Amino acid sequence: MADVMPSKQAPPAPPVHVAIIMDGNGRWARARGLPRTAGHKQGAEAVRRAVRGAAELGISYLTLFGFSSENWKRSATEIEDLMGLLRLYLRKEIAELHAEGVRVRIIGDRRRLARDIVALIEHAEDTTRGNTSLNLTIALSYGARAEIVEAARRLAAAVSEGRFAAAEIDETRFAGELTTVGIPDPDLLIRTSGEKRISNFLLWQCAYAELMFVDQLWPDFGKRDLEDAIREYGRRERRYGAAQG
Repeated sequence: MADVMPSKQAPPAPPVHVAIIMDGNGRWARARGLPRTAGHKQGAEAVRRAVRGAAELGISYLTLFGFSSENWKRSATEIEDLMGLLRLYLRKEIAELHAEGVRVRIIGDRRRLARDIVALIEHAEDTTRGNTSLNLTIALSYGARAEIVEAARRLAAAVSEGRFAAAEIDETRFAGELTTVGIPDPDLLIRTSGEKRISNFLLWQCAYAELMFVDQLWPDFGKRDLEDAIREYGRRERRYGAAQG
């Protein structure tokens, strides 16, 4: 009987939605004796690699934590530099993202952003709204606790106005008031730089996400790191509270 050649093991299916806390820009710059701005610029290059890598690896949704509500406490100079990079990214990258079929969405409190940045965000979202190759969400001026509070306020107002009863509020209705409505919950949450916390990011949405903390600083993060994370994700058993068989 002829020997049967063993078949190559198929790579694990990628998670539908990957969320990333992009951490380590400042430490990357400090280790090289550079200003923090240099770390943020290199971090923007890592964003490009992550978006391209996610599309190539078959990930449908990618959410990046770009600027938290707590980041407003940083120095005025650093915030100004970050906002400048954001303007540059929104002006230069959207056409390419649109050409590649990427849909761009921005979540977070826009009231603290400059008017021209809000206009650039609205243009990016309108331009890419019909794209389907990759859904890219960027969290700017975002805090999950504030998001949850705002959702609760809107539901409380609706109950007060008699649109529905408090007893009718369930998880589905609550999720419909979050800024991520229409986006599936993350399957995998990655944080770079070795820190092991989720820092007020997608608290509701990541209830069942696999958490992965990697030592790589964000400016050095690339497609290979994303592939490694997906392989690790594929080795984990997800039971959503069910007993192990």
